[in-house]
Order: sequence, then structure tokens, then C-alpha cells
Amino acid sequence: MSHASIAGGWDIDPSRSSSLHADAYTKAEWFEADQQQIIRQTWQWLCHVESLRESGSYVADQIGGMPVVAVRGRDGQLRAFYNVCKHRAHHLVEGRGTTANLVCPYHAWSYDLTGQLKAARHTSNLVDFDTSTICLDSVQITEFGGMVYVNLEPNAAPLAEQAGDLADEIARWAPDVGELTFAHRLEYDIASNWKNVVDNFLECYHCHVAHQDFVSLVDMDTYTVTTHGIYSSHMAEAGRGDSNSAYDVTDATVRDHAVWWLWPNTCLMRYPGRGNMIVLKIIPVGPNRTRETYDFFLETPDPNDAELESIRYLDEVLQVEDIGLVESVQRGMSTSAFDQGRIVNDPSGSGLSEHALHHFHGLVLDAYRQAST
Repeated sequence: MSHASIAGGWDIDPSRSSSLHADAYTKAEWFEADQQQIIRQTWQWLCHVESLRESGSYVADQIGGMPVVAVRGRDGQLRAFYNVCKHRAHHLVEGRGTTANLVCPYHAWSYDLTGQLKAARHTSNLVDFDTSTICLDSVQITEFGGMVYVNLEPNAAPLAEQAGDLADEIARWAPDVGELTFAHRLEYDIASNWKNVVDNFLECYHCHVAHQDFVSLVDMDTYTVTTHGIYSSHMAEAGRGDSNSAYDVTDATVRDHAVWWLWPNTCLMRYPGRGNMIVLKIIPVGPNRTRETYDFFLETPDPNDAELESIRYLDEVLQVEDIGLVESVQRGMSTSAFDQGRIVNDPSGSGLSEHALHHFHGLVLDAYRQAST
């Protein structure tokens, strides 16, 4: 199916626009386009800065199905590489930790933290073999808003340049973000396309219907959604009313719901409670499958009782509700009964609007369009 068919019905004016065509959510060719033209071309969240603060620290992960490793060098510089040995393509490291060198567990080729090959066993008899000419392939990396991001596209503009005022917004609403520490992770395997998961995150038009506890926590009359170049902000007063049934916020020092979505699949959330930042990463796995990770960064590595209750609420209530929604949407999109639907737009930018979803669809279509030219 052509880009024009996927875009048919979408209009720059959200009050006139329909959503993306269902094929973009269900067909294998569009999932491959998402991997090639979106995920591997954009800034992807890797970790909190604390994981790469010390010399020799490293974090390995998959980005768009590609293995990468980020390291903090002895010179203090942050670098990232494809996590692929130049000898037989074995992964060099897994997970995260601290190391003096990147040593391949297959044949023990050893690279320093600049990516330069320093030693290769039993190669002295090789003709025209010079370790100084062999180096790991670099990947772009940056620190931004207390987090570390990588980009597989070597010519991509810096995240700080692309993201406009986002860093200033994070610094205003979460000034402690860089000092927080990892406390907990939740993971989910969802039977839905990743774009459906993003769509659901970007609108609260469904919240009064599907999230009764959430709308008791967040004052929906103050909920405002603002779209920017490659991100949107979702702000509301929260945890101030007497009818809250989500989780205990009696001793909360944070009394706002401050949430950002960063193109294409990173969501940063500051919920009522102590100082915190929750990072939701939406990872495309297949046309009908998505992996989600929720990483909780708190003031202490051990959540207090109220934070344990908030984690339980997100895990056992809010996520159950949202996963049920997006999996049902995926099933419906896979039938002949649906091709696309209208965007519901409130020009005032309230939470009861899908204009941030429309903004996301525009960025998706731009990526598809660039790929076809």
C-alpha cells in the first residue's frame, strides 16, 4: 500500500482530519517502515544518567533490533557503539556494569573504551593485519534532561536542537531529575501495534470512560495538552482533591501531573508523590506486538509505602485498563469493519482532545514521506 493511501483522510487541521489508515497498524511492510524510517532514525531513550556516571560504566541494549553499547571512557567522554565484535560479530557485553575494556566473550578480542581494538589473540602471523585500523562502529549519543539517548542515524541533528524547549520544561517541572536513582521496573508484552500504544498515551479523551481512579487523581479541568516540534506536554494539577481513589498522596511533595511524549516512543512522567520520574519506553516488536518498560526513578532506591502503592496502581489498575484498550483496538483494526476514524479535536487544547495523537500521526507521515522520496 502506498504512502498516499496511508495518509488519505489525514488533514493538517485536526478538526478536519481522520487518523492513519488501519494498514499502518496491521501490515508487516509498515512495521518494517517503522523500524527503518522511524526507530532507527530517531533519538531513543537508553537509560538515566546515573547508569553511565562513572568511568568504565556501560549499558547495552537493542535499538530498533540493533545491538548497541554505551560507555563512559576514562577521559569522561560518553560514547556509543554497535555492540558487535569486528571479528565474528558476537555481542561484546550484555546488560550493564563496569569494565576496563570491552572484551568479546567469543574469541577475547579486546577493545578500549574509545572503541579501538587493542588486542587480538594469535594474530601475529596474519598478513596486513593492524589492530590500529580496527575500531567499533560509532553510534550517536547524548545526555539530555537527566537521561541518555542514542541515535543510529549518523547524520541526525542533535536532540537538544530538535527538541526545542523540552529540556527547559523538564528542568522546571522536575529539577531533581538528574539526582534521582533507579528503584523499580515494570515490563509488559502487548498484543498491539506500537503506534496504537502511543495513540492511547497521547489522549485523555478516554480517561473518564476507562480510568475512573485516574480522573480522581488528576484534575481533568486543569488538564492541558500542548504540541511542539517533536514532543507534546500533558500538564494538570493532581493529588489535591478529596476523592482520589488511585493511591495515597497524603505526604506528596509533587502535586502536579507533568508528562511529556518525545517522538517517537519515549514517555516521561512525573506523578504526584515524592520527587520522581517514570520513563515509559514503547518498543515495537512486530506488527501486532509491543514491549513496554516502565522505569521508576525515585529519591531513594527503595520505594516508600506510598510509592509502592503508586507502582501497584500503575501495574494492577491503570496498565490493565490501557492494555485491554489497545489490544481491543488492534483486533478491531485487523477486521474489514474499520479503515480509519475521525480525530476528535478541542481547539482549547484540553485533555479531552486527540490533537496530540494527530500531531504524532503527522510526524509518522513525514517519516514515511521522506522515505519514499
